[in-house]
Amino acid sequence: MKTIAFIFARGGSKGLPGKNIRLLGGKPLIAWSIEHARAVQRIDRIIVSTDSQEIANVAKEYGAEVPFIRPEQIAGDTSPEWLAWRHALNYLHCTEGKLPNVMISIPCTAPLRLPIDIENCLDEYEKGDVDVVVTVSDAYRSPFFNMVKENSDGTVGLVNPPVSSIGRRQDSPDVYDMTTVAYVVQPEFVMDNNSIFEGRVRAINIPRERAVDIDTLLDFKIAEFLLS
Repeated sequence: MKTIAFIFARGGSKGLPGKNIRLLGGKPLIAWSIEHARAVQRIDRIIVSTDSQEIANVAKEYGAEVPFIRPEQIAGDTSPEWLAWRHALNYLHCTEGKLPNVMISIPCTAPLRLPIDIENCLDEYEKGDVDVVVTVSDAYRSPFFNMVKENSDGTVGLVNPPVSSIGRRQDSPDVYDMTTVAYVVQPEFVMDNNSIFEGRVRAINIPRERAVDIDTLLDFKIAEFLLS
């Protein structure tokens, strides 16, 4: 089974400029994802999709392939990453004549993951009858208990009002935060659909301390603290 890990790392981060090559623990952020992928024996290749030549150079230095530069029209702030996934798979199909058996996305934004987290996602996918395996962590808030939205009259109410009253957090349904630790995906599903939850999705629960999602300078400082 051919398994290819992709790292999607555009150059125009607004929340934390230069994020993907910012040094964390002495290494560029993208290097953590590359090294995690290299530690998983079931991964055959590591391909970086980026619109930045600087990121491409760093990725090659740490052992990843960068066979193309991502087009500008799918590398903007509002560009769905799904289109970058599809572009990368299309590139392989056009240049090599086939898709991989399994696609793994290993985002730069979760450098505190461990290779075992990726292994667990692959194990879950290999059980079959699934299109996508995502990673989650126990949620801090519940839309059934302590998450509110603003109503049209200026008042606030629960995001998901329960059928019967819930007086304690422990009585609300279990909910989870999606994380960016890893995504294991059937390539054909990406080509034929437009979002993750159009298919059959399973999840692997990741401890919060390994699932920090770096989007801002505060997130980066938290990751630095946990790493130290």
